[in-house]
Amino acid sequence: MNQEIKYRIASLRQRTGSLNSIEGKEHGASIEPTLPHPPDNVAIWCHDLGFCYREAEVFRNVSFHVHSGEFVVLTGKNGAGKSTLLRLIVGLLEPQQGQVLVFGVSPRRRIESIGYVPQHTNFDQAFPIRVEDVVGMGRLSGLSYISKDQKKVDIEWAMEQAEVTDLRARPFSALSGGQRRRVLVARALVGHPRLLVMDEPTANMDIGSENKFFEVLARIKRSTTVLIATHDSNFVSGLADTVLCVGQDSEHPHSVHRHAMEKAEDLPKDIYGSNMLRVRHDIELPDNACCEGKDQ
Repeated sequence: MNQEIKYRIASLRQRTGSLNSIEGKEHGASIEPTLPHPPDNVAIWCHDLGFCYREAEVFRNVSFHVHSGEFVVLTGKNGAGKSTLLRLIVGLLEPQQGQVLVFGVSPRRRIESIGYVPQHTNFDQAFPIRVEDVVGMGRLSGLSYISKDQKKVDIEWAMEQAEVTDLRARPFSALSGGQRRRVLVARALVGHPRLLVMDEPTANMDIGSENKFFEVLARIKRSTTVLIATHDSNFVSGLADTVLCVGQDSEHPHSVHRHAMEKAEDLPKDIYGSNMLRVRHDIELPDNACCEGKDQ
């Protein structure tokens, strides 16, 4: 029996256990639910998460949470599972074991609350789509009706937040890499998401574009929960409240751990920019360290 089938059987047993718990309560039995429920101030809740691709195990018994308003950086080497974890959080994949919740429910039930910037986009370079149209596409996935006037207001606001208003009439294919990433952030913001998830958004950016990109994120910090993945395991943006490290533990390669951070004032600014934090992989923090005891 391969690993994927094992996970699916475990997931089925969990769901059956939850149903039995509900039935037991209806008949007066004192049976506790199988899966716990997160506090109200938690934006992302992963509990006992397991996932694999056929025989290739990616995650095993992963548990962590992210509070509303946090700026979280997800680090790890290429192939560690960062993109897979992000896809699980935004609902593009389903866990084969355990639980992933966004604001207390399944990610697929929170689609209007999530803005997602994938690592790769598949725009046909020959298709003459303008920046304004790309941003407006972020509203197409919404489930609720909005007027044309409101959509225009939302597009203007999103472009202003991402500093791409002056690019509105330009073809998307004519933009630099840094400009394209900011346009995609605007597309993710146009629906006013409560959670913004980004996969390697600064890849192939020069230092000037990267600094400008983080200036955009600084404006939405606190009003929006931000989860950003990066392959740089040693240094992260000074905006980060929390760093989660994927696959850094050699003894538990399918795990996610919360590590400490400290100011990195000795880095060359022409390479790393300013206001960076050094990740302390030698100091693992408890999961409630993100909120300084707010869970208590």
